[in-house]
Amino acid sequence: MVTPARVFAPGWVHVDGERIADAGPGAPPGPPDEVLTGATVVPGFVDAHVHGGGGASFDTGTAEAAETVVRAHLAHGTTTMNASLVTEAPDRLLTQLRELGALVDDGLLAGLHLEGPWLAPLHVGAHEPTLLSHPTPRQVDDLVEAAGGHLRMVTLAPELPGALDAVRRLVTAGVTVALGHTDATYDVARAALDSGATVGTHLFNAMRQLHHREPGPVAALLEHPDAYVELIADGVHLHPAVLRLAAQAKPHLAVLVTDAMAAAASLADGDYQLGPMAVSVRDGVARLADSGAIAGSTLTMAAAVKYAVGVAGLPIEDVVRAATASPAAMLGLERVGALRPGFRADLVVLDQQLDVRRVMRRGRWVAATRPR
Repeated sequence: MVTPARVFAPGWVHVDGERIADAGPGAPPGPPDEVLTGATVVPGFVDAHVHGGGGASFDTGTAEAAETVVRAHLAHGTTTMNASLVTEAPDRLLTQLRELGALVDDGLLAGLHLEGPWLAPLHVGAHEPTLLSHPTPRQVDDLVEAAGGHLRMVTLAPELPGALDAVRRLVTAGVTVALGHTDATYDVARAALDSGATVGTHLFNAMRQLHHREPGPVAALLEHPDAYVELIADGVHLHPAVLRLAAQAKPHLAVLVTDAMAAAASLADGDYQLGPMAVSVRDGVARLADSGAIAGSTLTMAAAVKYAVGVAGLPIEDVVRAATASPAAMLGLERVGALRPGFRADLVVLDQQLDVRRVMRRGRWVAATRPR
């Protein structure tokens, strides 16, 4: 049992209703209701950056699509999800935030994440370049207001005009600010971190690369003592050596994310949409249909955990922390991401190959068989 602060081998957890009543090492204090032989029990996964799955996307803004995404990833162990939105026209973003905010109130989603429109054209990735803009106080306030207090994170390029003011304005509003899709120099990235930014969106991807004379945002994020770094552990976005490098540099501040789009958790190649962009998925890799740029992933958190341990060779306790407690702390979420008394009873049962065997959310088993 990985708590994730400690590993109990063996261990036990007492669930009472929707909460964990107690947990500890060795034999349980009373007769167990279930014995999970040969299994590893970890907290439910927390995905801070996900656009879709199961054939659906959050950018449609509908409850039906959001439920499809959540259900698809839940079968793979994700019990807490932050819904991410790509760059859209301003009015469209406002509508999406209002509609998805209601689903946060209902408990389906943990919060909302805007990845755009304040991104650098040079590192636009899978975003529509004509819809990019510079942040203004009015635009920041309108988006925060539309989300109804549920905007958990915003990704922006700090070198844009007005961006540092936007960082301070967002932080004051209680929003986590991430640096991403950016061509910022090291000094500009440090200035954004000093202004209150605390996250690097999918580190190394869609940003100025590390250079020995101009280290850029990568070095600024890796050396900052309080900055979290998102990592996509799918073997496509990052070489395993790069994944190890970042994870070992920040063992308590590395965060696994999927950046998943509609094809995730469905294993289906084909043609999809990511916001206004056409995406082609072939052999499980999502790319823009016109340019071939990587367009999110088809990853699940369960697959990311398995890859980080089995391929990258990272310690399971560090990997579990990066998939649970660290993203919860990054987003300011309470009582999720750990097997501790008073926390929500979200559990994932893994077999000896680290494949998902069962999933519990809010004290109820929701996946009795291992997903494909």
